[in-house]
Amino acid sequence: MRAARVLHPESYRLPRPDHRRVLTVANQKGGVGKTTSAVNLAAALAVHGLKTLVVDLDPQGNASTALNVEHRSGTPSVYEVLLGEVTLADAAAVSEQSPNLYCVPATIDLAGAEIELVSMASRETRLKEALTSEAIDQLGVDYVFIDCPPSLGLLTVNAMVAAQEVLIPIQCEYYALEGLGQLLSNIELVQQHLNRELTVSTILLTMYDGRTKLADQVTQEVRNHFGEVVLKTVIPRSVKVSEAPGYGQTILAYDPGSRGALSYLDAAREIAERGVKNGEKQ
Repeated sequence: MRAARVLHPESYRLPRPDHRRVLTVANQKGGVGKTTSAVNLAAALAVHGLKTLVVDLDPQGNASTALNVEHRSGTPSVYEVLLGEVTLADAAAVSEQSPNLYCVPATIDLAGAEIELVSMASRETRLKEALTSEAIDQLGVDYVFIDCPPSLGLLTVNAMVAAQEVLIPIQCEYYALEGLGQLLSNIELVQQHLNRELTVSTILLTMYDGRTKLADQVTQEVRNHFGEVVLKTVIPRSVKVSEAPGYGQTILAYDPGSRGALSYLDAAREIAERGVKNGEKQ
């Protein structure tokens, strides 16, 4: 039944949000499933009829690789978007995995952008200026996911200033909450000085291994601490999920019936349903 949702997505449409949602996927710890979550959630929403854009803000370009979007040096990319040299629509490419899935790629040029941004005027708001409603309207997308580098530098600050929501992936492992305090205090600083609308709307537990007691302890600790913000769906540790980007695919394209694919599908459904509920409350 759940696999059928991947294989026949047209029968299982997800609700459109009342307002376009822009989510920054952030965690300065590397290896927590940040890029994996950004691309797979975007793909899951896209296959169910929601137009989705992934902005790859990580110089490593892993999101671009997973979505099989050209990101060699010289390709119009997020770097040129930040510099104001090209528009968002000019840099956005359609992923072959779904006509609803767009990606603004990251090229190696982005590696030096953090240093270049330091001397620029309005350096924290460059991405926000590029991600205007008018610019996103040209693509007609319902969701924007900004994939951040594993650091709390200027690129991540730009992502937080440009978004309304932060999605934090937390791995179900021993050091899961280490460094999270620093991330939350950075988010607070951005809220106070640069973006009052920013909220931590979603926490996604990743790399869950049901065979260990530790995974359950971490899950419980995160749920006790953050409450309703934590999605009910937990992403299992999975070799297939790790393999998929090597083939230029998301897990939904690589192995649609796998536990990993179905979990990201469930997480995307939760995010979509929350978007409608929160819109009703406003």
